[in-house]
Amino acid sequence: MSTPGIGKKVQDVMHQGAECIGEQDSLRRATQMMRDLSVGALPICGDDDRLKGIITDRDIVIKCCAEGKDLDSTTASELAHGLVWVEADSSVEEALEKMEQHQIRRLPVIEDKRIVGMVSEADLAKELPDNKLAEFVHRVYASS
Repeated sequence: MSTPGIGKKVQDVMHQGAECIGEQDSLRRATQMMRDLSVGALPICGDDDRLKGIITDRDIVIKCCAEGKDLDSTTASELAHGLVWVEADSSVEEALEKMEQHQIRRLPVIEDKRIVGMVSEADLAKELPDNKLAEFVHRVYASS
């Protein structure tokens, strides 16, 4: 009997083809993209097509709307945070470790210095045995 997740790579469990929001695009554009794509986070890419950060729906609510900022004039780069990623050929375990260390729930996946997908806690959770899943959830949500 094999242990779930052992030996699997991030590229085996990620969502392929993540769409980026441009670093100069407005937060209104980001919200529209999130709605249209049914996602809660977008990678932010620069004109050089390189990852600059990530923005979440929560970031927009807390750091823009709640602060009285304008969705049309505030850019994605103003809220960019968390330049943390994982290589596509990394192990599922390595992705879990990064999520635990940074207490994040979504991780951009990079291959040949370009974003190729996103991996979420749910994607990784499917690969874990129950005892490892409980440990992972506790660590990621410990100070949430």
